[in-house]
Amino acid sequence: MARAAARGARRETGVHLQVCRAWDASVEHLACADGLLLVAAENSGALSGGMKDFLDRTFYPAIARGLVVPYGLLVSAGNDGTSAQSQAQRILRGYPFPAATQPVIQRGEFCQAAALICEEFGEAFATGLSMGIY
Repeated sequence: MARAAARGARRETGVHLQVCRAWDASVEHLACADGLLLVAAENSGALSGGMKDFLDRTFYPAIARGLVVPYGLLVSAGNDGTSAQSQAQRILRGYPFPAATQPVIQRGEFCQAAALICEEFGEAFATGLSMGIY
């Protein structure tokens, strides 16, 4: 999902894109970002450990710096995904990071149709950032 979203975002020439795994991302990445596109997996009805770790590690430092970064959220889920979506949104409201788009939940196996949705999501998010909409 992240690769597909990045492919779409790269179609917008007015933005610089940096792709990081949640384990490798830091508050310094957030401080340099004009937008944040999160791609998270749902595990056992909750946000994946890597994404939860990223949000936990950056929460207080981001608040201390006064960061406000618009975000988009893609969730990969085997069945439902709404619990992971809700958990991420609840945490992100506390930063406070505003949602730039409605979240997208990809349920089941990742396929070509899902890749297209993720590409369009990434491109739309990047275009909105480039145009200053968010």
